[in-house]
Amino acid sequence: MDTNLALVLLFAPFLGFLINVFFGKTLGKSISGIIGTLSVAISFAVTIYFFLQINQTKQSISIDLFDWIQISNFKVSFGFLLDQLSLLWLLFVTGIGSLIHLYSISYMHDDEKMHTFFAYLNLFVFFMITLVIGSNLLVMFIGWEGVGLCSYLLIGFWYKNQEFNDAAKKAFIMNRIGDLGLLVGIFIIGNLFSTLDYATLKTAIASATDLNMYWLSIAAFALFIGACGKSAQIPLYTWLPDAMAGPTPVSALIHAATMVTAGIFMITRLNFLFDLTPDVQSIIAIVGAVTALVAATIGLVQNDIKKVLAYSTVSQLGLMFLALGLGAYEVAVFHVITHAFFKACLFLGSGSVIHALHGEQDMRKMGGLKKAMPITFATMLIASLAISGVPLFSGFFSKDEILLVAFHTNIPLWVVASVASIMTAFYMFRLMFLTFFQEFRGTAEQKHHLHESPSLITFPLIVLAILATIGGLISLPGNSWLNEYLTPILPKLANAEHHLGTTEYILMAIAVVGGLVGIGIAYAKYIKQNAVPSEDAAITGFSKVLYNKYYVDEIYDAIFVKTINVMSRFFRDNVETTLSALVFGFGKVTNEISFQGKKIQNGSIGLYLLVFVLGLCAIVSYLFLAQ
Repeated sequence: MDTNLALVLLFAPFLGFLINVFFGKTLGKSISGIIGTLSVAISFAVTIYFFLQINQTKQSISIDLFDWIQISNFKVSFGFLLDQLSLLWLLFVTGIGSLIHLYSISYMHDDEKMHTFFAYLNLFVFFMITLVIGSNLLVMFIGWEGVGLCSYLLIGFWYKNQEFNDAAKKAFIMNRIGDLGLLVGIFIIGNLFSTLDYATLKTAIASATDLNMYWLSIAAFALFIGACGKSAQIPLYTWLPDAMAGPTPVSALIHAATMVTAGIFMITRLNFLFDLTPDVQSIIAIVGAVTALVAATIGLVQNDIKKVLAYSTVSQLGLMFLALGLGAYEVAVFHVITHAFFKACLFLGSGSVIHALHGEQDMRKMGGLKKAMPITFATMLIASLAISGVPLFSGFFSKDEILLVAFHTNIPLWVVASVASIMTAFYMFRLMFLTFFQEFRGTAEQKHHLHESPSLITFPLIVLAILATIGGLISLPGNSWLNEYLTPILPKLANAEHHLGTTEYILMAIAVVGGLVGIGIAYAKYIKQNAVPSEDAAITGFSKVLYNKYYVDEIYDAIFVKTINVMSRFFRDNVETTLSALVFGFGKVTNEISFQGKKIQNGSIGLYLLVFVLGLCAIVSYLFLAQ
């Protein structure tokens, strides 16, 4: 029964993909949206069943469908692993995924290729489930590459816009760079241990007495490179802000709640390997902290509402990687969950605003929307309070845990993370004040048509806002359900103390005050002073550097893109020309020989007999001389 249900869990979205690909246009927009949503909802229902079962029995479910690869003593099965970690991920992948599919029915209703959009969304969920439930690195890699493909398809969904196509290609190529690192890591692990199965690998590492730490460290670092690409960490982070070119539901599903957390999932899954490589863990922590700060500084001055949320996502992912690098895997997972709630709410809320303004994304042309859009305003306010770390909201609990771990482990990294958190509070309420407060700055036509979004859009917002409010309850200090739940995956949690002392309360107070200071500065500037960001041409000084994202894209373009283009032109104009001349030269010689040879094929019997006699004489002469 478990095997059958696991197959339903995996293939329900794939069936939705097939139906929408082959019959979606015939069925119509609404039906294709309903089918796409129901297919993910079925997976969510099966996930709840397995979650309740495992939460009760504490036993993971391992399913091997068939032997996939067997070479000498190296064996890989095509199988699934349903345990505490995979089911936790599946809950928000399929749960939030169902809400986003429901939202998309209304949001994408006017798009002529709505059925294709739902087909791509379903295919993405199928591959994301494959990534999460795979029992080994190779099955995970199938899902890893599949979600990359779907990301490319969805970012470039409106392909008639060349900028969107470029953004899709950029995301695809930058992820392939990271994926090369992931493959190298997988190859090294397979060579070291003759297995890629998680359970077997964990046993092999635990029982090994002569681990090759040099190659193990290289493998861990290579896997981290793969995580950097998928989870948008320095230096492979620039694709994610550009990925906002896709429809807003894509940003909420792929670039907030699911795909970008794949790197955190992979490192947490292989925690027993990364714990043996402290140097790599230090690199992960440093990269995470620096990414959190750099992305936060860029988010301070962005004017595109989705770009602000994109850099916020990169920054929050950086905090998760900081926790991973400090060995606090459970804290990283906690923040993944709360972030999925409030960031999906924020992205969908921004989509509601964009929907009401007929595609406008520039916050300088918004303002005064809270009266016209009260539900969107209230839900985005709750999510903004959560991400800012305001007490009692979910982000307060998860973000503060990251800061506490950082303080007790590495104070400089705590300082960096704290500054990034203060900036987060500022730019999130900058977004709220510019979008919902003061007077409307758009056109008279836009103002006339302002209205709250339909219920299919606001219902997911309300659910996510509720989760963003209460989500922190799963891991309270001294009573962490999440830590207890993850103990089979992270055995060190069994003896871990989870209480607060005087130091912890002081650190929490500092974090809260820092967040309130960020909100207060935003209030003073955008409410009291009624400031509106300058037009692009008027931005000067360091603000211009931040607005242009430290010119990292331009640097990459100069160093890599233009260099590769120059090399490509050189090989095209010189090497390729020479090789082509050589190849075509052989062809011309062959043609000439054939042309001359065919002249004797003229149908003259006398000529044929002469050649026959001459040939016969030649053979006889050869045989005679050979004797």
